[in-house]
Amino acid sequence: MTTFRSNMMKSIFLAATMLATGSLAWAGQAPGALSAPDVPISHHDRVYAAEQFSNTVSVTDPVDNKLLGVIRLGDPQPGNFSPLYKGQVLVHGMGFSPDHKTLAVVSIGSNSVSFIDTATNAVKHVTYVGRSPHEAFFTPDGKEVWVTVRGENYISVIDPISFKETTRITTPNGPGMQIFSPDGKYGYICSSFNPETDVVSVAEHRIIAKVKQESPFCPNIAATPDGNQVWFTLKDVGRTQVFNAKPPFNAIRTIDTGPITNHVNFAHTAKGTFAYVTIGGLNEVKVFRTDDFSQVATIPVGNLPHGVWPSGDGTRIYVGLENADALAAIDTATNKVIGNVPIGQAPQAIVYVPNAAPAPDDRQNLQALGVAGQVAHLALAPKDGTKHGTAPTSVSLFDQGLIQILQASVTGLQPKQKYVLALAERSDGGGPLQPLAAFMTNPAGSAIVNAAGPIRQIVDQSAAAARRYLVIASGDAAMPGEAVQIEAQ
Repeated sequence: MTTFRSNMMKSIFLAATMLATGSLAWAGQAPGALSAPDVPISHHDRVYAAEQFSNTVSVTDPVDNKLLGVIRLGDPQPGNFSPLYKGQVLVHGMGFSPDHKTLAVVSIGSNSVSFIDTATNAVKHVTYVGRSPHEAFFTPDGKEVWVTVRGENYISVIDPISFKETTRITTPNGPGMQIFSPDGKYGYICSSFNPETDVVSVAEHRIIAKVKQESPFCPNIAATPDGNQVWFTLKDVGRTQVFNAKPPFNAIRTIDTGPITNHVNFAHTAKGTFAYVTIGGLNEVKVFRTDDFSQVATIPVGNLPHGVWPSGDGTRIYVGLENADALAAIDTATNKVIGNVPIGQAPQAIVYVPNAAPAPDDRQNLQALGVAGQVAHLALAPKDGTKHGTAPTSVSLFDQGLIQILQASVTGLQPKQKYVLALAERSDGGGPLQPLAAFMTNPAGSAIVNAAGPIRQIVDQSAAAARRYLVIASGDAAMPGEAVQIEAQ
């Protein structure tokens, strides 16, 4: 009897181990169930980042926080301007399969989902969907991939074997991102254009509940591993909302997190489950308990933190730094940054995939960072010397050969007002202004502003007499007013 019981226990342990490492191995961290075993960090794990301006996916080994190379899905500007161009543009969203063998990478500009084999870093298939998709993720059973088609009004449901769209789930215009309850029963879809998050029955592909968003612009949503809460971010008003992940799907809490609130994710540790929220306008990650919603840490990480994901054992949180071309590694025991990895240009979504690499020394289909690692940084500060918030406007100039893509993470301005990013003749913002991009601030007085051109050659300190200075002025491109922010000296 004792031998029988011993053998039975061994069989149960072996089955549990196979479940943890086999076909459905989400692990006990988001997006998986809390009951699943954690996966210790190893050289078989990979951290992937989707990089919007270099059109690459970077691949990092988390053991020593070392970049292994990039998967090049497309060319930088102006190579991707041709009508005959076949590569991907604006690589942005990212999800992975429950067996950890496939990445689904969304490219906004080319309306595509690239399916990548994690063992070989090779693109297995590219599926084209509707206008401006944003994020893609596998259902917990691995049988479907849901893609939010943000430029339209539906979720594209894709068969991960045939890579074909099998159906569509109609939503309000602008579905931003979807995530699933750990048990796979519900899909949660927040909106980027409408103040509504939809709860969908995964089995029926039918909306069964609606949750009010306090603003129209939600870029990111996540479910806690215990299956009790859903958190989503509101980028335009700088807040994070929490609602009940189960019926009646009622609102639980709204937290003022800060300007350009980007992504949220969770780490479960011996001390509890914690939400990590990236605050782009403050260059910080804020950490909250999920039981009483108290803030327990504020972590300075670098310019414009965006995507965030836990390691398979919850001991680390990884953060993509959009305006620093870097990946920050946070120790969840101390909530301190313990590593910084140079990666491609303007990382957006990131994922940590345990046991993604069967052969950890294999580098096939990976390329060197190259021009994707070239960037210059500037900062703009209030002209009058006053302080508006804790961080100045950060500006990155991402090299694309002879030109750069400029991205400014603008903070400290008046909410819902018109401004223009421009070039000035004098360092104090005086003289005629040459507009680069007109924009309107969100309700938090912030904005993400983009432009393109040989800007570094113009604003670099080594430039000749033709040098100009980046400024932000009130008004619009037709009639800019006085400068309100100038280059920090």
